[in-house]
Amino acid sequence: MDKNPYNEILNLMEGISKGCNSPSIQIGKIIQSPPEIQVDYNGIILTKEELWISHYLLANYPRTAKGHLVSATQNRSGGSGDAEYASHNHDIDNDYTDSVITTDTLKPGMYVAIMPMLINGRKQQYILLDEIVRLDGHG
Repeated sequence: MDKNPYNEILNLMEGISKGCNSPSIQIGKIIQSPPEIQVDYNGIILTKEELWISHYLLANYPRTAKGHLVSATQNRSGGSGDAEYASHNHDIDNDYTDSVITTDTLKPGMYVAIMPMLINGRKQQYILLDEIVRLDGHG
């Protein structure tokens, strides 16, 4: 039986297409925290030389919380009995900005989303995207 040249071309195109697909996101497990991070990925231990990490996952990444607070203080009274010292409170109606620094990310045992990538089409690297959890308790 002769080979069908159309099938050969289609098979070649399919193979090229599969090779150009974006890699799928995988799951890894933190073994050691940064700065000497180690991640178990499919039985391979990845180290900092192979990992790119989302900046916000690193310890001491500053975050800023902003908002508006409307409230009042609790009633307080003075001790002299004078009217100006009678039980009273103070209204609160202020904008606020608060700096928060997170220091407890990427601890051993945490699961992380990892996306494999190639640099310059040759060097295998991995992007550590985020911490992930299963709500049903299975991991």
